[in-house]
Amino acid sequence: MTSRPVTSRPTGNDHLPVYESLVRERGDVVAEAREVAERTQHEARQALAGHPATRPGPAPR
Repeated sequence: MTSRPVTSRPTGNDHLPVYESLVRERGDVVAEAREVAERTQHEARQALAGHPATRPGPAPR
């Protein structure tokens, strides 16, 4: 009988050392993308409501 490696499904509580090291090296791209998406949604809502477009500067790092 051949044994197979036991794999577990990741959960929100798992420690993710690879992801954490990438965040340290490259920045938190997921958080940055979320901020850009939220800002874009806000601007789209304003545009659809007839408010003039404003262009905020780049997000602080």
